[in-house]
Amino acid sequence: MKLYKYLIVFLAVIATSCDDDYFDVNGSETKPTTSSLPPQFRIQGAIENTTAQAQYRGSREVLGITQYGAQNATNYYSETWSSEMTTGRYFLWQNAYVYSLPNTADLIVLGERYASPNFVAVGKILRAYVLGMTTDQYGDIVLDETYDGVSSMNITPKFSTQEEVYETILSYLDEAIVALDEPSAIDLNEEGGDVLYGGDQEKWKKFAYAIKARYLNHLAKKSSYDPDAVIAACQLAINSNELNAQKLYGGGPVSNDIQPFSTDGYGSSRMDYFSDFFVNLLKNPLNLDDAEWDPRLTIIVPEAVNGGYEGVVIGRGLNGEEGDNFSLGNGGFYTSLNSATDMITFSEVKFIEAEARLRKGDKSGAYTAFKIGVQADFEKLGVDAAATSAYLSLLDTEIGESNIELSHIMVQKYIANVLNPETWVDMRRMDYSSDIYHGLQRPENVNLDIFPNENDWIQAMMYEYNEEDRNYVNMPTNDPYVRLTTPLWWNTAG
Repeated sequence: MKLYKYLIVFLAVIATSCDDDYFDVNGSETKPTTSSLPPQFRIQGAIENTTAQAQYRGSREVLGITQYGAQNATNYYSETWSSEMTTGRYFLWQNAYVYSLPNTADLIVLGERYASPNFVAVGKILRAYVLGMTTDQYGDIVLDETYDGVSSMNITPKFSTQEEVYETILSYLDEAIVALDEPSAIDLNEEGGDVLYGGDQEKWKKFAYAIKARYLNHLAKKSSYDPDAVIAACQLAINSNELNAQKLYGGGPVSNDIQPFSTDGYGSSRMDYFSDFFVNLLKNPLNLDDAEWDPRLTIIVPEAVNGGYEGVVIGRGLNGEEGDNFSLGNGGFYTSLNSATDMITFSEVKFIEAEARLRKGDKSGAYTAFKIGVQADFEKLGVDAAATSAYLSLLDTEIGESNIELSHIMVQKYIANVLNPETWVDMRRMDYSSDIYHGLQRPENVNLDIFPNENDWIQAMMYEYNEEDRNYVNMPTNDPYVRLTTPLWWNTAG
């Protein structure tokens, strides 16, 4: 039961180096291996590396872009898109390819070796999830020539286009859904390792359909976009909060049992305060002339020491003001010691469905899905029944099915997806529009050298600098003037 921890420690050791040492696969000391542990001892490590390594890194450096969290320092690099952000010192790449994807590759191989296709399925679902996060931050990525659980790691792999990566993601999910119906020699939760769904194949299938809906919906600007396919996936996806894909934390005492963005978490330094944009959005999410505070404000955002709920402007920092005047980032619903990390939830599925129905002209269906999504998020956060009912009635009064617009859906999805890197995908798909996200502005002290115009927003991340040093022949351009400003494939028409 505890053997998975040894793998995590092993991978942590090889990932601590920023040079080529951890890619030296000629010796057994650094080569990922599938030979010593059967799959039931590897599934927990695969799940936890997906969330605590890949997703955490995918969230941390974009907090100043998604504008959930703010730093206390002025001109912090990840908030103003400068300094280290332009030199490739951003570690989702390393965490994905050294920690997370090798675990998924091993799980697939081990599932096949031990006649347990359910493990193959979970490996493919998690692999699709990590590849999706990675391509959505970089664009073209390494796909087929990375570690596959059998062959040695290739340190100079070729890159695949984002379109090819998306095709693979959807194939993985479809294959996983089929494999989850096949009999397995070993139960998914044989050793208590399935910390996501306790070995329930049907729940894993709903998770796979939810991810499928998410990625099909990313293609709204492409000619291949099919809202009916998105809706069909949603109908088979997560359909209650009980099925939310969440990594749960117990609050300690060991560090890997603590929410990373909490006070004692290893990402707490990125979440000094909640942002001015997010707090103000919660004070008037429906953009009414007479503002109506969202009941979730006081659940998500801690009250400032000096009273009230105030966020810090992105890129400005405290700017000489007293920190006690602002709402700390640590201690709310998503940032307490035992807060869960959401991968994808029932509310997101309903907002995806609402967007797809709106795009096909079904305003009535869009509004119904939208309201269910809002209610699901209220219930997830434990908002009392009276406040929930009042808010849903307010939606009927102020919006209603005849007036539902994309902004209503995306604002509520933004609120429901706190700290999820999926929000950055949405903001780019919506062209960072202040018509969609009312009150949205670029950070103060933004890097005007690369982003000189008011409508210039960051579009992608720099590739990791050690990848550039080692594999410059194969990787796409890493010129920050191109990388940071060029929209990804799914964000272009065609």
